[in-house]
Amino acid sequence: MALKKTISGIRGTIGKQNNGDNLTPPDIVQFTAAYCTWLKENNNPHKIVLGRDARISGPMVSQLVANTCVGMGIDVVDLGLSTTPTVEMAVEWENAGGGIIITASHNPKEYNALKLLNAAGEFLGHQEAQRVLDLAEGNLFDFAEVDDLGQVSTNNTYLNRHIDAIIADDLVDAPKIKAANFSILVDGVNSSGGVAVPLLLERLGVNIIHKVNCKPTGIFAHNPEPLPAHLTEVCDELVKNNADLGIVVDPDVDRLCFINEDGTLFGEEYTLVAIADYILQSRPGNTVSNLSSTIALRNVTQRHGGQYSAAAVGEVNVVKKMKAVNAVIGGEGNGGVIYPPLHYGRDALAGIALFLTYLAETGKTMIELRAQYPTLIISKNKMQVDTSWNIPDLIDQLSTLHDDKEQNREDGLKIYFAGNDWVHLRESNTEPIIRIYSESESEQQANNLAEQIKTDFQSLL
Repeated sequence: MALKKTISGIRGTIGKQNNGDNLTPPDIVQFTAAYCTWLKENNNPHKIVLGRDARISGPMVSQLVANTCVGMGIDVVDLGLSTTPTVEMAVEWENAGGGIIITASHNPKEYNALKLLNAAGEFLGHQEAQRVLDLAEGNLFDFAEVDDLGQVSTNNTYLNRHIDAIIADDLVDAPKIKAANFSILVDGVNSSGGVAVPLLLERLGVNIIHKVNCKPTGIFAHNPEPLPAHLTEVCDELVKNNADLGIVVDPDVDRLCFINEDGTLFGEEYTLVAIADYILQSRPGNTVSNLSSTIALRNVTQRHGGQYSAAAVGEVNVVKKMKAVNAVIGGEGNGGVIYPPLHYGRDALAGIALFLTYLAETGKTMIELRAQYPTLIISKNKMQVDTSWNIPDLIDQLSTLHDDKEQNREDGLKIYFAGNDWVHLRESNTEPIIRIYSESESEQQANNLAEQIKTDFQSLL
């Protein structure tokens, strides 16, 4: 895969020739040095928190990052094997200038990446990230003199501190979870979640934990993105063990997926919906998700008297919108739950604790809880574009074509049709395509909506 340097970080595959098509040690050093320079430019404390998931290349990349920081005069607090949300919280606890998470998230084992945090433990904003990219591209950094080198220290206490903070939250009820006597299957995809999720469940009083793929070897037992096609064996294993529910996380534990007691999926889009429904009952307020997430969150929010806002795709955009509207809960439809009382980052561990409290409080089974929400299907399509097309102008024309309908232009174009139907178009930042997401009460109708928009788009050409 071609090396990708974007405002989200640097990502690529490990190994082979240094031909620009993979993530090499020189790339890691260059990008880390640029980040350290940005840190100094902004007068941030000369200290970062470093953590990684369990993928095979993690220790190698981590050592390169740590020693580059030392060479730049930046101190490093190394958490070792950790989760993305744990690193985010540790940045603030350490009063650090930022953080680096070594993870390629849901990508296969041959990938790795560097995700960059600011002093608040949040992902860099667009301008901040672009500055790092510019510094890296121009090799605009100087290493420290020998007397000014940084130092590396290790700290393996922050996962427990993260869990302490979750359990201490007013809306997490560990005694109630313990009393429910849940039998829970955990799939940690042989990464950080294999350690973190069982530890959380034990602290919540769960006594029956069936561990599947929980050895942090970095050799993923299946494609690590928690999608239905990748979880068939895990779902079968849950039924064999007669578990009440299953929990699946991605390698760095910021995405969350639940499995029902019959081996069917609760629905990744409904992870956030159910948790929001629980929170809004006790803490009325506003919610946010990105424009490509299910409309079910808007429906639940309005039912509780709150206001729903849609953000542009990308966690940094969701966080920005959540702060603007003072949202009590938010996230992304891919199972990413952002709970502000803890921190502004997707946190599967927080999501698990909140969801289990809700499930225990209702006394319902997973299937019964899921039945509270409508069955809506999101269809994901794309359309190849020609470089000669003026995409912004064409989207403007498409908007005019449907000007009798509710629309959102914050990120491409989202058109709301009757009922729960909608279509969202946005131009890809990395490929010559337009992504077309649509939602309806059936897969066929969702596909029909996407095809209708494709037809409308072609007619404008």
